[in-house]
Amino acid sequence: MEQAASASSDAQTQSQRKIIHCDCDCFYASIEMRDNQALVGRPIAVGGSPDRRGVVATCNYEAREFGIHSAMASATARRLCPDLIIIRPDMEKYRRASEQIHTVFQRYTDLIEPLSLDEAFLDVSDCPDFGGSATRIATAIRKEVHELVGITISAGIAPNKFLAKIASDWNKPNGQFVVLPEQVSEFVAELPVKKLHGVGKVTAKKMQRLRLFTCGDLRQLSEDQLHAHFGSFGERLHQLSRGIDLRPVSTDRIRKSVSVENTFDADLPDLASCKAALVELLPKLAKRLAKVEDYVIKKQFVKLKFNDFVITTVEMLSPETDVENFLTLCEQGFSRGDRPVRLLGVGVRVEPLETELDHSGAQLPLALSSSEEQESES
Repeated sequence: MEQAASASSDAQTQSQRKIIHCDCDCFYASIEMRDNQALVGRPIAVGGSPDRRGVVATCNYEAREFGIHSAMASATARRLCPDLIIIRPDMEKYRRASEQIHTVFQRYTDLIEPLSLDEAFLDVSDCPDFGGSATRIATAIRKEVHELVGITISAGIAPNKFLAKIASDWNKPNGQFVVLPEQVSEFVAELPVKKLHGVGKVTAKKMQRLRLFTCGDLRQLSEDQLHAHFGSFGERLHQLSRGIDLRPVSTDRIRKSVSVENTFDADLPDLASCKAALVELLPKLAKRLAKVEDYVIKKQFVKLKFNDFVITTVEMLSPETDVENFLTLCEQGFSRGDRPVRLLGVGVRVEPLETELDHSGAQLPLALSSSEEQESES
């Protein structure tokens, strides 16, 4: 009885919220095409040089038709599309555009949770504009951003952050999609499980073996059954499969780390294979770091989960993402178990930029390793 009352209260809390997830369409590339009309209609990517182990940060839709995507090695992207134009990132220009976009957001609400330069959650539950219609507010925001900044954004409108983020991807590019409170149950029932945050390749394969393909399938299992199959993640799956997400829009997110990790289909048998896998993770880490602003790196760390599920994390003080440091940490971590590894992660600990000063009193920039230094070319 208590559980039913709690679920009813959660649903009521959620249905009263009006959340918009705004996501710029291929943000960096869009800014470059805005500033150089000769690029429009041609495959372009923003990232590092193929000759210097560069990585694609983003690309336009013309480039995506060739199979190019974010975090891909620039050399691979160039092989897929010999005519690809690769442009060096201009982070200052992108930050200025992001600030302009946020001035538009602030006309409608103070409850803004930035996820990166090009996306954010907005809680417009108490916004009186357009009769309080979140759908019309989203339309107005998209129109104003296009007029002010000269790029398009897509939006998702829903009673919670989980559904708003999924909805923003529904009608990309330059579109929006709304999930009304009364539509949540039906919408989520048909949602593929791979759309759920936290469901990676390994979990997805396990779900496939269990014949769990949609959230509707997940609903057939009790919370206890989900916990038995997926551990602590089972509780979250139980909620998400019903479209429940009570997280509020947070305006004071404090990032403490940036990392990437991978759980392997087959265990990594030795140190050499761990090092090789680690190097392959670094472009993805660089991509995530490129989206972080106003933070400085304090430490590097490597995380390993052995085949017996024992986890170890090794870290060192470092203001950058030096590859050799990561490899040294990997050696130290592997020596603690000296057995096959099923999961490997790399990352950095960070602090807000304003808390960190060098000896001259100047603020230190967020450092990227020299191997990720960006070059422009056409």
